[in-house]
Amino acid sequence: MSHLYPLLFEPNLHTVVWGGERLTKWKGLPEQEHIGESWEVSAVDSSPSVVSNGAFAGKTLPETVAAAPEEILGRSVAKRYGGKMPLLVKFIDARNDLSIQVHPNDEMAQREHGKLGKSEMWYVLDAEPGACIYAGFKKKLSADEYKRMVQDGSIVEALAKHEAHAGDVFYIPAGRVHAICSGILLAEIQQSSDVTYRIFDYNRPGLDGKPRELHTEYASQALNYKVERKYRTDYAVRNNRANLIMESKFFSARVTEIDKNIHRNLLKYDSFIITMCLKGDCVIKVRQSGDMVALKEGYSCLIPAAVADYDVWPMNGSCKVLDAFIDNQRGGLVNKIHRLFHRNKY
Repeated sequence: MSHLYPLLFEPNLHTVVWGGERLTKWKGLPEQEHIGESWEVSAVDSSPSVVSNGAFAGKTLPETVAAAPEEILGRSVAKRYGGKMPLLVKFIDARNDLSIQVHPNDEMAQREHGKLGKSEMWYVLDAEPGACIYAGFKKKLSADEYKRMVQDGSIVEALAKHEAHAGDVFYIPAGRVHAICSGILLAEIQQSSDVTYRIFDYNRPGLDGKPRELHTEYASQALNYKVERKYRTDYAVRNNRANLIMESKFFSARVTEIDKNIHRNLLKYDSFIITMCLKGDCVIKVRQSGDMVALKEGYSCLIPAAVADYDVWPMNGSCKVLDAFIDNQRGGLVNKIHRLFHRNKY
C-alpha cells in the first residue's frame, strides 16, 4: 500500500434531460449541454470516481478503498459498511425541474435491489429569483389518494413548496417526496446509492424522445406520508469555524468559510472526510506527511481517515468548503446511552 494522501478525481459528469451548462463552465471544462450532475466522489458501481493524482491515479475509488479500507474509510466505517464507501456527493445543476421522486430506506432498497437506501442533504449554492424546492407533503394523503393524484397529474398540489436561496439546507430522508426545481445549483450529500423512484415527470420525454419510466407502485411503498411542521434546516455560521449544518445517522456535514489558514484535526471521528470546494480555491496540507493538494472551486477531494489531521489555506484571500463524514463519536455516545438505558430499565 502506498502512503495515503488527499485524493482528487477525474470529472464524472452525467447528462440528463433537465440539466444545463453551468457545471462545465464552473469547472473550466469544455462546454456540454444537459449536464445535470457531477458525481464528485462516487463508489457506485454504475459510475465510480477515478483518482487523478498521486500513487492511486487511474484507479477507481472502489479499487483504491479496497487497498486499505480501514485506513481510508476509518475502522468503524469499514466495519459497518463492509469495507465500502458509504457516501456519494454531487453537484447538481437544475436548468429545468427534476421529476417528483422518492428514495427507499435501507430495508426496502436491500430487499428489492440489493443496495443501500438513499437519504440525502442539499446545500443550495445559487438560486434564481423565485426558484423553489419541493420537500415533503403539505397535506396528509392516503396511498389511494396519492395514486389518483399521480394519475391525473395533480400530485404537485399536495407538495410543500419552498422558495430557495443560497445557503439553504434541506435534509431529505428516505421516504420524503421531493424535487429540485429549475434555476438551482446545489451540493448534495447522500448515501452511496443510485436507487430513485420517479413519481411524476410532467409528461415530458427523455433525451431519447421516449417517456421516462415512472415507479408509482414502488414509490407508494417507499413514501412517508407524514406532514412535518418544518422542512428547511436552520443553522448558525461563524467564519473560520466548522459550522454544523446536518447531523444524521448516515452522515454529518459542516460548512466552513475561511479567510485565514486553519487547522483541522478530525482523527477523532475515525472517518474519511469528503471536502467540496464551494467558493474560492484552497490548499490542503496533511500534517503527518506534508502532502499538499490544491483544491479548486467546483471540485472535491477525499481525505483518508488515517491522515485526517490537516491545514486548509485559502489561495486568494478566502474560500468556502463543505465537509461530509461519518461522526463515529456521536454514534458511540448514542449507543452507550442506549445500552445504559436498557441496562437500568431491565
